[in-house]
Amino acid sequence: MMMADKEESKSCRILVIGATGYVGKYMVKASICLGYPTFVYVRPLSSTSSSSKQEAHGGFQSMGVTIFQRFLPSEFGHEVDRGTALPPFQRLLDDKKKIRRATEEAGISYTYVAANTLAAYFIDLLLHPHDQLREEVIVYGNGEAKVVLNFEEDVCIYTIKASVDPRTVNKVIILRPPGNIISQLDLIALWENKSQRKLKKVQIPEEEIVKHSEVLPHPDNIRISIVHNIFIKGEQVRFELGEDDLEASHLYPDHQYMSVDRLLDVCVVDAPIPKLTVF
Repeated sequence: MMMADKEESKSCRILVIGATGYVGKYMVKASICLGYPTFVYVRPLSSTSSSSKQEAHGGFQSMGVTIFQRFLPSEFGHEVDRGTALPPFQRLLDDKKKIRRATEEAGISYTYVAANTLAAYFIDLLLHPHDQLREEVIVYGNGEAKVVLNFEEDVCIYTIKASVDPRTVNKVIILRPPGNIISQLDLIALWENKSQRKLKKVQIPEEEIVKHSEVLPHPDNIRISIVHNIFIKGEQVRFELGEDDLEASHLYPDHQYMSVDRLLDVCVVDAPIPKLTVF
């Protein structure tokens, strides 16, 4: 969760809640790189704290906490008010809607960030770029649905920019850069070309995934429902962006985002290693 305490751009201070988490670390880095005074809130260390959290605390020791005026809930996924999903995932989306409505009813200034899909994480999930011996790749459905894959660092750069931008007050900002819209089949073909490997495609039909969403225990039923929503239904691009929609790459053309093509170039040499417990 990230909050900004003023509307004026460079005079703003940034408070990041959950800074030791997967997205939080990227968020802190993005805020610092953009030159903002950055503050974090983290849980106190205990005897059971992991070494990674202890290291993160050490890195945050010189930072403090500040008062905030704008609320950015940690959605970092779908535009929850536009689209539907299988019941396990829909319940999660409905919970996010409740937070939105409560924020609005309370009169709290907000910006909602629809980040769509975190690219490094899902490229690792789909392509396993670290596994040089892997000969197969799973295709969900027919592989033709379009998905939006946004690099985590770009998601956080756009979020920090939006948090202090008067144009995004009480608005939704949607991250749909044209260079990041791609289907599974096109992603696989691009990876095969760059890695100079031919992968056997193993298709999982939609009916099987729907069945899994009905019988798997929580939270596995949510995970498979997310896969269905993103990679089979293509919900992230099923609605057109209108004149009133704020799309991140158009709103901030000065930021050169990492396209899927460029990210795969990075993966060939040294692929990012996401935290696998996220999904």
